Amino acid sequence: MEIKPDRIEIASDVNQRDGIGIEVYRNNEMILEIFRDDIEKTRTVTVYKKDISLELIEESIATFKKEIPQDFIKY
Repeated sequence: MEIKPDRIEIASDVNQRDGIGIEVYRNNEMILEIFRDDIEKTRTVTVYKKDISLELIEESIATFKKEIPQDFIKY
């Protein structure tokens, strides 16, 4: 299976934090992450590249809202 250099991946994390989000890649480099932290009850955007277009940020937020449930998991 070929991995596209420009893609969005859904990823979960249970080590340092507990939640789920999306990772946005351009040219196989992660440039943006939007994450729902179920312990802290927060949603955050982390930017790994200095200049990202507003259109890409808006598309990423829309994808996050579509693909990731907005309700926090209760522990």
